[in-house]
Amino acid sequence: MTVSLARNRNYTLLWGGQALAEVGFSASMIALPLLALAITGSPILSGLVLAVDATAQLITGVPAGALVDRLDRRKIMLACEAAQALALASLVVALIVAAPSFWHMAAVAAVLGVCRALFEPAEDACLPRLVPDEQLATAVAMNAARSSLGQMAGTALGGVLFAVLRWLPFLLDLITHCLAFVALVFLRVPPREPVVNRRHFVREMGDGLRWVWQRREIRVTALCAVVLNLFFTAFYLVVIVLAQARGVSSGAIGVMAAMLGVGGVVGALMAPWLHRALGSYVSIASVFWVLTLLTPVAYFVSDGFVMGGLFALMTLLAPTANTTISTHQLLLTPDELRGRMSGVLSVVVGAAGALGPALGGLLTEFLSADRAVLVCAVGIAVVTAFVTVSPTLRRYSVDQEGVPDEV
Repeated sequence: MTVSLARNRNYTLLWGGQALAEVGFSASMIALPLLALAITGSPILSGLVLAVDATAQLITGVPAGALVDRLDRRKIMLACEAAQALALASLVVALIVAAPSFWHMAAVAAVLGVCRALFEPAEDACLPRLVPDEQLATAVAMNAARSSLGQMAGTALGGVLFAVLRWLPFLLDLITHCLAFVALVFLRVPPREPVVNRRHFVREMGDGLRWVWQRREIRVTALCAVVLNLFFTAFYLVVIVLAQARGVSSGAIGVMAAMLGVGGVVGALMAPWLHRALGSYVSIASVFWVLTLLTPVAYFVSDGFVMGGLFALMTLLAPTANTTISTHQLLLTPDELRGRMSGVLSVVVGAAGALGPALGGLLTEFLSADRAVLVCAVGIAVVTAFVTVSPTLRRYSVDQEGVPDEV
């Protein structure tokens, strides 16, 4: 008899520990650029601290996935939590004693980025070994809800704690990573089959890249996700600029941004049911169509709170699509390749997310903000048309039977 996820000791240990770590991490991510700005007085260096974190994660994503498939995944997660705790402890001590240098802050950001690049594929690869196949979609959705809740709570706490004492957000992050480390100590992951013919590390990275490229369903969904992520993150920045130009207050813009998280949390809680009710293709296509229909509405909206509601509706179905895609990919991929698959896709999709704000900045530089909204709307509509007619996505299924189509 299959036990519920709530009674699955190993899954609840992993979920609970990482729920705390998500709160601490989000607190640090909002406080780190504020700290850099307060100490250096340079907006450029403030942004560069976050760029170091993102760049470290992107650069190490592919080799991190290969390491996850080579080594004990639980030990990798433990090492990541320990490394983050030590890096944060050094920052807390430096802040209490004196002001840390920019290079110290950048080094801490780099450690956080590298550890996230290692931890995420390790957790993804462990998940199918901790929960039965029929509960995997629910587990993926609950992990998404955990991330959204952690981001909302941590961002709010980080700003408040930084206003009290500069080192408090980082102390919170340090404590949450220590608690997550303790939770992982008690985690028990079923042993993996030993790899008999170990290849050279670089060749193993190549194997991961080839696996992703040769599986048509993974390749097509990744391509569509990249394009959608690129234009939606550009659209987000464009709408912020548009709201400011139309006289929306800073407080209302803050509410707009928060509503993205609200839509993500509600959508993640609904995702297991919608995943079963809609089926694979509709779950994926619906998020594209919703964004296609709602993006042009921003052209006509001048009220920040209405725009916030629009943002919430836009993100409501995204967790269902992510649940469908992630579940299929984890079930499709052999255990010995799951780390590399996750690492490759995190780099591909993450790069699009990093380039999106740059695209939004270019659009608002050379076009008016309202016209830039329409450009983003056209980009999203084009990829939606592809999703609608794609035979690969129409046949998309979480069923693991058979060998998927090759190139």
